[in-house]
Amino acid sequence: METLNRPDEWKIEQGLSGAKLPFLDQSGGETVLIAPHKWEGFVKDEAAIKSVGDPNKLFTRELDGWKGYVEWEKYPEKKAKAHKILTSQTFPPNPEYQMGPIPDTNPVLPGTHWKMWHHAVGGELTSIPDDSWAIVLREKHPDMLHLLQFPYNGEPPKRLVTSKAVTPNPLHFVRNHGGIPLIEKDKFSFVLDGLVANPKTYTLDDIMNESRFPRMEKLVTMQCSGTRRIEQISLYPGQGDEVPQAPWAEGAIGTAKYVGISLKKLIKDCGGLIDGAKHLEFYGADTYFKNDEVMNYLVSVPWSKVKANEVILAWEMNGEPLPKIHGYPLRVVVLGYIGARSVKWLYRIKALKDPSLAPVQRKEYLYFNQQVGKHNQRPTAGIQIQEMPVSSAIMSPWQKQVVIHNGKIRCKGWAYSGGGRWPERVELSADGGFSWYEVPVENLSEKHKWTWRTWEFDLPCDVEGWIEIVCRCWDNSLNTQPLSVRAAWNWGLHVTSSAHRISVYSINKSRALTKDRLAKFEHIGAPLAPLTWPEEFQTQSWEEYNAYFEKNGPRDVDD
Repeated sequence: METLNRPDEWKIEQGLSGAKLPFLDQSGGETVLIAPHKWEGFVKDEAAIKSVGDPNKLFTRELDGWKGYVEWEKYPEKKAKAHKILTSQTFPPNPEYQMGPIPDTNPVLPGTHWKMWHHAVGGELTSIPDDSWAIVLREKHPDMLHLLQFPYNGEPPKRLVTSKAVTPNPLHFVRNHGGIPLIEKDKFSFVLDGLVANPKTYTLDDIMNESRFPRMEKLVTMQCSGTRRIEQISLYPGQGDEVPQAPWAEGAIGTAKYVGISLKKLIKDCGGLIDGAKHLEFYGADTYFKNDEVMNYLVSVPWSKVKANEVILAWEMNGEPLPKIHGYPLRVVVLGYIGARSVKWLYRIKALKDPSLAPVQRKEYLYFNQQVGKHNQRPTAGIQIQEMPVSSAIMSPWQKQVVIHNGKIRCKGWAYSGGGRWPERVELSADGGFSWYEVPVENLSEKHKWTWRTWEFDLPCDVEGWIEIVCRCWDNSLNTQPLSVRAAWNWGLHVTSSAHRISVYSINKSRALTKDRLAKFEHIGAPLAPLTWPEEFQTQSWEEYNAYFEKNGPRDVDD
């Protein structure tokens, strides 16, 4: 008989290959199936691309000593030419992993689109993907988890996230939006202009001159709004942008000591703001792509944040010059804000009346209502993400791990709150959030206004079998975390601030039967792991079995 089943029919029916499911359009009288889009191959209008001109002349190096930097914002005609190149050809789709399997590779995702876009525009952008990856391999710890090869997104493995209260530079997470420009210090300068009384250009030596500008040294936790995104994805997939939404775990957060100057001092040096300026726009030298448009990376912060001395222009990270991957020679560090506002490779600051009109500020990093999706999304319906909410995470044990213990499970993790708030209390539960234990203060790292607190705790656990360990934090304003992932889900998959939950299999060795059984596994060399491996010996002799029923009677009754 003829079959209509596909080889993976069972997986598709069970939602394990959800991207292959057709939509069911039931808005009419009869249900109509809308099949998933299939890429139909490359289309390239060579004549249209050739008419634009020579990319090596159009998109050449802007400044001596600034490899990989192309200035887009001053030249709309240059943007238009790059746009024509990009729209005159098609590119393959990004790999689907939110509704299908995540690759078993490191890097997890290659960044196919972004590599091809850089190569398509050409000129100074041609070598950026390879140059950037070389810097990753040179500056980052070999154990880093590369979630997206280009533009680089990476986090440390769980065992190293909170191994130190201050994150070593090679282990600090990276969320880049473009390639890494290679800028020489003696060729570097940046401008502060816009609505200031006296626009000025500064070199790094200018702002490092302590006779002009007092230095700031701050211990700062920086967090990506994508931290713990995998929890949202695992339950409910969401937006996939031109940059594939990297499946961040709990490591997209890190703490470092930065040295620099307050931006407020620099604005004062320029005579102050004029004409009602209330926002400061930051320009990054990396190239950003959005909807077939090219641009530099631009965002802004309000003057009130700068006025409070909460915006640093930093050139040092953990006692060393900024690593290239973290913005050398100069970056912005915005205290308590989403990491996306801390622009790297800074080359311009512009004073404005209103927030930046750039896509990253106005159309991305938005927090939507749960009923918002691609069918009804409007940027004006989203809340721009600035201060990070209270959050926490369990670094050990891991999800689906088996733990053998003596009545207490050793746990460790981090807790953080943005906006100048700090973790005041961390609580753990071994029963899914019904009862909570407070982590003793002496088990928390030192308290600071702008940083996380790492913690360790032996969580009491009497029960055996599958349990759910939950972690939540209370900050000094008594804000705490919603208890379910669903409460935090949003179309942009940002800010997974819900209480962190992991399923763990508990084996309590303080129970006599468990202790004896584990000894038998060890004595006869039977495999204990993985959990689902069937036992290879009788767990109860027939004599013990029959003796039990002689004493307690059969399971049935006579009447």
